[in-house]
Amino acid sequence: MDLLQLRHFQAVARFEHISRAAEELNIAQPSLSRTIARLEADLGTPLFDRQGRRIRLNQYGAVFLRHVDRALNELDAGCRALCEARESGLGRVGVASETLLTVTHLMGAFRAAHPAAEVRLAQANAVEMERQLRGGDVDFCVASQPLTGPDLASVELLREEVLLAVPRGHRLDGRGSVTIAELADEPFVTTRRGHWQRALLDRLFAAEGLIPRLSCEGDEPGASQDMISCGLGVGLIPAMSRLSGTDTHVPVAWVHVEAPGCHRVLTLVWNRSAYHSEAARRFREFAVGRPLMTHRRPGAPAVRLRG
Repeated sequence: MDLLQLRHFQAVARFEHISRAAEELNIAQPSLSRTIARLEADLGTPLFDRQGRRIRLNQYGAVFLRHVDRALNELDAGCRALCEARESGLGRVGVASETLLTVTHLMGAFRAAHPAAEVRLAQANAVEMERQLRGGDVDFCVASQPLTGPDLASVELLREEVLLAVPRGHRLDGRGSVTIAELADEPFVTTRRGHWQRALLDRLFAAEGLIPRLSCEGDEPGASQDMISCGLGVGLIPAMSRLSGTDTHVPVAWVHVEAPGCHRVLTLVWNRSAYHSEAARRFREFAVGRPLMTHRRPGAPAVRLRG
């Protein structure tokens, strides 16, 4: 058993797919399959259940993966600590967010306050975030959905109302509020499954025994307001978008949704067992102590935040 085998096993365990793992590792699929087979032979037990071309991590593989993750995370942490000891800077902080617009001002303010820190920002959905935290690819995730897993810790950054955005001139333009039942026949602009907007939309409609009509599904939540303003449908948009003044160049009308739980909770999530650089430690203190909604356009109407 060697270090390379462990890293290859870790990748296959995350993807549960030989071809995807091989692509991620930039190696040939047959070579990766042989590596996993040799590892299983060395350990004397299969780590995956094979079902045709599909593989699934079995109970023995899950146990082994927890130890491999800890061992490799410690090794990577040692390498990072060594690099920081050689350098005069604060080290690196890596952050993942479902949409980059959410953290633009936060990251900019942190960079201005700590110019010696190396900042890396990536976009990811909830599934990718959990994988990145476990693998040490990022230090923190700014998530709008609960992230679960061993050693994950979180703190709430923001709780805000989610509003219904409709095109100007729409039948609901000028309405103070609307119920889910009244939206049963409306086409929705939303994200694919895996993003918080889609999860919220499905949950609100399911509570009324309804299924939402979809006119557009995408992977970039920040583009939803543009498509709504063009008349492609209506959509659920966080109040932050209204407060930031984006409605000045992407005109839509805002309507409160009369439904329990129509809000978003933004949390900062990290892996307690992972190594965190000085930059990462300062970022956590900075993010927790700084409100995200500090960039309201002068004169913009206040939006109620519902808890």
